[in-house]
Amino acid sequence: QVQLVESGGGLVQAGGSLRLSCVRSARTFSTYAMGWFRQAPGKEREFVAAISWSGTITAYADSVKGRFTISRVNAKDTVYLQMNSLKPEDTAVYYCATTGNSGISYYRNDYDYWGQGTQVTDSS
Repeated sequence: QVQLVESGGGLVQAGGSLRLSCVRSARTFSTYAMGWFRQAPGKEREFVAAISWSGTITAYADSVKGRFTISRVNAKDTVYLQMNSLKPEDTAVYYCATTGNSGISYYRNDYDYWGQGTQVTDSS
């Protein structure tokens, strides 16, 4: 019923920037919160950022706070993750996800649909 497609990943040098995009498509209209998670090889999938339906409430993992910015344009059914000052430890597959309501969450289990992921690789 809901499909999410991420894009914008790639290979960047340390200190560089990328903007990830996630486009949501669904058969029926609904309000929803969006989140970004990431998973590095051998690691658990971890929370990165989330944003409410209105865009007025956002949350960030401590590891990315001050460097990453989440935003959304509901008219385009798109959420963005602006990633600045990238570090090697940011290397991971980044996943877009959506909840069934407008509230945000830090927890994987609160997200109902997931994209296929996009690879972000930071090198020296």
